[in-house]
Amino acid sequence: MERDIHEYDGEDITVTWDEKRCIHAQECVDGLPEVFDPDERPWIDPKEGDADDVAEVITRCPTGALQFERKDDGWEEETPDENTIEVTPDGPLYAREDIDILDENESVLLSDTRVAFCRCGASANKPLCDNTHVDIEFEDPGSVSEDGDADIVPEGDLSVTPTTDGPLHVDGAFELEGADGTTYSGEDAWLCRCGASENKPFCDGSHKKIGFSTDGESVADWRTR
Repeated sequence: MERDIHEYDGEDITVTWDEKRCIHAQECVDGLPEVFDPDERPWIDPKEGDADDVAEVITRCPTGALQFERKDDGWEEETPDENTIEVTPDGPLYAREDIDILDENESVLLSDTRVAFCRCGASANKPLCDNTHVDIEFEDPGSVSEDGDADIVPEGDLSVTPTTDGPLHVDGAFELEGADGTTYSGEDAWLCRCGASENKPFCDGSHKKIGFSTDGESVADWRTR
């Protein structure tokens, strides 16, 4: 995962923006355009808004590209009560929880409460989404194809391990939320990130058939899946 972090100082709050994690979801621009204005340079000016308002809008950023640090004793971002992963139509997985992204040696690569995971397979910043799904015209309605266990409470520690040339291994209790309102509750799951599974968002082994590679781009023809 690459990072390109820019810092913007206000009187009571400092805002950071990781350009590599930004996919232009526009929650910030729509929520507080006087602070977040892509037509201005710098495009973020925390001095143009109340620090509490700036902080609240930043928590709407689904990718975690925007973060903040308070200089006063004002409102801070809270860890979500439940571990949720939203399956967006034609787009990434939006995870909201106290999450650790681990490598296969269980070293922490990133800890955050807001993460966007690539599921089209073509991101140049795997396992994170970089908006390439738009360029390759990735299509999937974002429904959840399995029921899971309704008795599971989606709380507690959660980790995601992007396996080499394979799926995302989600370890811990969580709830998947489909774009059509379908849900799945589970404690251990393997989620597709090659874009080819016939059982999205779950892995069905298609990464092996298409020669999916997590080092650079896959040999697969993404447009013909």
